[in-house]
Amino acid sequence: MANPQAERQELRFTRRYPVACEKVWRAWTDPQALSAWFGPGEPNSVLLAELDVRVGGRYRIRFRTPDGQEHEVGGSYEEVVPQRRLVFSWAWHSTPERVSRVTVALRPEASGTVLDFLHERFVDAEARANHERGWTGTFAKLDAWLGGA
Repeated sequence: MANPQAERQELRFTRRYPVACEKVWRAWTDPQALSAWFGPGEPNSVLLAELDVRVGGRYRIRFRTPDGQEHEVGGSYEEVVPQRRLVFSWAWHSTPERVSRVTVALRPEASGTVLDFLHERFVDAEARANHERGWTGTFAKLDAWLGGA
C-alpha cells in the first residue's frame, strides 16, 4: 500500500506544448530563455540565471516576486539527456540544508512535446505546499511562453 505521507512530499505536473522538444529543452537550459518565464509573478522577473548544464554542473537563479522580495535557488545537475531528461538538486540560498530534487522529462508526440515534471524530497508538507504555489505560477508563465497548457 502507498505511503500517503510520502505522496504528499512530491509534486507532479504534466503539460503539453505545441512545440518541438528542443524548444522546451531550451526553456530549461538556456539562461536567456529561462529568464523570460521562470519564477512566479511578473514576466522577466529573473535577475540572475547561471546554468552550467552538464552532469555535476551547477546552476543559480535569482528572481523577484510581486511583493518585491528576492529569492535565490541553486543546485547541481545530476542527469542531463539533451531534449529528454534533466534532473537537478534544488536548495534555496536561505535554507541550503533543505535539498530536494527536480526531474523534467520530455517526450515528443505528434502535436509537440509532453513535459512530465516531478519535484520530490521536500522536508515537510509546508515546504511542498509553498513549492506548489510557486511552481503553479511559474508553470503559468512557461505555458504562456511556450503556447501550451
